[in-house]
Amino acid sequence: MMSLRVLILATFICTATAYTQEATLILQHGKIVTADPQFRVVESIAIRGDRIVGIGAHEEVARLAGPNTRQINLNGKTVLPGLIDSHVHAADASMYEFDHPVPEMESIVDILRYIRSRAAVAKEGEWIVLTQVFVTRLHDQRFPTRGELDAAAPRNAVYFGTGPDASVNSLALKLSGIDRHFQITDGKPGRIERDANGEPTGILRNCSRLVKIQSSDKTPTDEDRSQRLKMLLADYNSVGITSVSERDLDDPGIELYRRLRENGELTCRVYVMYSVDAQLPFDKIEERMLSAARSPLHRYNNMLWVRGVKTYMDGGMLTGSAYMLQPWGISKVYSITDPNYRGMRYIEPGKLYQIARLALKNELQFTAHAVGDGAVQGMIDAYSEVNNDFPVRSARPCITHANFMNAEAIRKMKDLGIVLDLQPVWLWLDGATLRKQFGNGRLNYFQPFKSLFENGVIVGGGSDHMQKIGSLRSINPYNPFLGMWITLTRQPRWTDEPLHPEQRISREQAIRLFTVNNAYLTFEEKQKGSLENGKLADFIVLDRDILTCPIDEVRNIQVEQTYLGGKLVYERH
Repeated sequence: MMSLRVLILATFICTATAYTQEATLILQHGKIVTADPQFRVVESIAIRGDRIVGIGAHEEVARLAGPNTRQINLNGKTVLPGLIDSHVHAADASMYEFDHPVPEMESIVDILRYIRSRAAVAKEGEWIVLTQVFVTRLHDQRFPTRGELDAAAPRNAVYFGTGPDASVNSLALKLSGIDRHFQITDGKPGRIERDANGEPTGILRNCSRLVKIQSSDKTPTDEDRSQRLKMLLADYNSVGITSVSERDLDDPGIELYRRLRENGELTCRVYVMYSVDAQLPFDKIEERMLSAARSPLHRYNNMLWVRGVKTYMDGGMLTGSAYMLQPWGISKVYSITDPNYRGMRYIEPGKLYQIARLALKNELQFTAHAVGDGAVQGMIDAYSEVNNDFPVRSARPCITHANFMNAEAIRKMKDLGIVLDLQPVWLWLDGATLRKQFGNGRLNYFQPFKSLFENGVIVGGGSDHMQKIGSLRSINPYNPFLGMWITLTRQPRWTDEPLHPEQRISREQAIRLFTVNNAYLTFEEKQKGSLENGKLADFIVLDRDILTCPIDEVRNIQVEQTYLGGKLVYERH
């Protein structure tokens, strides 16, 4: 028989082990949407440290409770995995209003009013710069003219930038040396629009490098940048975002994130796509890519990981410079007068193949801004060529934006394992203008979410947040629930007619778009994106049930709590 002393010792060891294995936090009596492969909805979840250690029925999870476990009664509230935004420019966006606030602008009148207000406080000859106000999002749906900008600021040079394109006034042209005789000679893509007499109209396509802007804005300190970025990350948390992909980040931006991580001040996990200028000579591109591949931050860390590179394949649909398979057509909105104009392609096929091959060979995920169906086809062709050298599927080659495509492109994406980073909010903001420009026929495969899901192409949802802090006032809005609602309704603003409603997706698919699919885009689907045992405890508590509330309430869902690694980083008051 076992001695009493041995029995007592065994009991003590078992009890001590049980206490060391107890959950630190249990949320119970809720509706916990796991987003796992079966899309289970369960009652309770248990956390130990920064990981999930139990999820399921209340009775099962309750066994993980110990004397020190904090237990929260959800009272039926809905829980989702922490949301992931596949595309932000947070380091830059956080600084946009550092110098002065910039009001929302929905018309040429708003733009000119703002420019006049800046001219009133600027010195003669100083530059007035306004960027990322897109003409498709103005009620007027056109660029401000050179004459209008002249009248608003006759003593100042004005640069109205909209994506890669711009409208500038006469003084800006003069100071930049752009006149009727000027020609682009640097070998880089670009186009200067001219009137019937050959004079520049002030509209420049992909020519910002030629404009000699001299900024007079206040220069921020490193501490300013840190504080502004922390403010923005906190606002991301307030709408349920716990992870972001920083696409197109430079060295100072990476260093900013590194400092925040070292200080324990990151409240979002950050996946970085390093910025690469494809217009550089190839040896310079190679040098930059290999530097990223050798960086200590290239080793996996679930808070900050430099894992990919990004460049630019074409212009934008918001500015009339996306590279299309068919001509854009004459357009007052986009100031297009050439009936054969197809947009701007920035990288020729041979160089694109070289860049993509170099990245994927060095374990750097590759992506490029590719909006038009011509640019998307160019990306597919490049990946197909690399695939002839070595399989690319495991490298998860990516296409960013990919707004326009066709059925054959979707088939090839599936075959090659290409993943997509799409921005649903563009459908809402710009759908009415695109329908006016192209008609419904050419928009059959505009952001075709249902076709992508049905064909097994992994697509993630992002905002392409570029400016301002504030989830709905920002450019672009980064509230994920607005993004989900758009994929459920495909309803552009300023119109009652949905845009190809046959491409609507289900609520389950919309949730996957901003959770586990985005985790797959960053090679982290085994770490986050769904609520499963062993995964990171990133989750959010909602104010209503996203699975059953009226569909138009989805966009209005509020986040009550946000947890990152089991720690509360946001609570609604």
